[in-house]
Amino acid sequence: MEIVAAAVLGFLLDLLLGDPAWMPHPVVLMGRCITWLETGLRRIFPASSRGELAAGAVLAVLLPAGTLLVSGGVLCSLGMVHPALRLGMEILWSWQALAMRGLRDESRNVYRALTAGTLEQARRAVSRIVGRDTQALTEEGVTKAAVETVAENFSDGVVAPMLYLLLGGAPLALCYKAVNTLDSMVGYKNDRYLYFGRASARLDDGANWIPARLAALLLIAAAALGGEDAPAALRVWRRDRRKHASPNSAQTEAAMAGALGVELAGPAFYFGQRYDKPAIGDPLRPVVPGDILRANRLLYGGGWLSLALLGGLRAALIWLL
Repeated sequence: MEIVAAAVLGFLLDLLLGDPAWMPHPVVLMGRCITWLETGLRRIFPASSRGELAAGAVLAVLLPAGTLLVSGGVLCSLGMVHPALRLGMEILWSWQALAMRGLRDESRNVYRALTAGTLEQARRAVSRIVGRDTQALTEEGVTKAAVETVAENFSDGVVAPMLYLLLGGAPLALCYKAVNTLDSMVGYKNDRYLYFGRASARLDDGANWIPARLAALLLIAAAALGGEDAPAALRVWRRDRRKHASPNSAQTEAAMAGALGVELAGPAFYFGQRYDKPAIGDPLRPVVPGDILRANRLLYGGGWLSLALLGGLRAALIWLL
């Protein structure tokens, strides 16, 4: 039951405190390791498509495997000193693996800029949580980007780490964060990472395949419990969940679009290049800033449901076995 206790307490700490700026975070260290490893691997392997594919594959193995081994070793060592030290570190890492409060806070910063600030402030706020170019976004574009990010990161920042946490404890959750960080740093289809980042992108697709679909179903359930349009969320999810180059990203976006009764996705610019992504949802009305708050309510509702469902299943299996 140690893993269940750590997951519950980590979830509550994330809910209450989020990600304090003063506290060192494992993802920051992972990012530095990726930069260091990329530099070294590019020197070792030839500067060709095959060389970059090989170097990227090595990176995609080294960081997650290293994260799993190091974090597991730290917990084992602490446990030999005292079980309370091991539990304390497990709780800390469980907290840091989750990002629900941070996602809510960052998206609310966008909402506040849209309603009480300027469009330029809103663009800067949303640039902190999206990968697309934000300099030319309209008010509706900024709002849509924030809602989409809440939807997509509900899977990456809440459901997936919770699932891996309850499957294998904090080391497996941090291993997932390493995979996710790799994708966010090198998993781009641009000149620099088209080949080097391919293995990381594929690994992230595989790691998120089950969590993304579970997250979509949890959003639909949260819509039913929270007074949003759950039947539309289910309908749009079934219709539009494959409308994305990624096998996972449209899963939660489709559920969110249906629940809110809006159209998400569509064309966007990344690194100055336009990508004509298909629209998700129905254009029943324009997306408005208040939809960010509605998306946050679904985020929190789905988060509590994920804890109850996954934690309950883990506890039930322990009790039965």
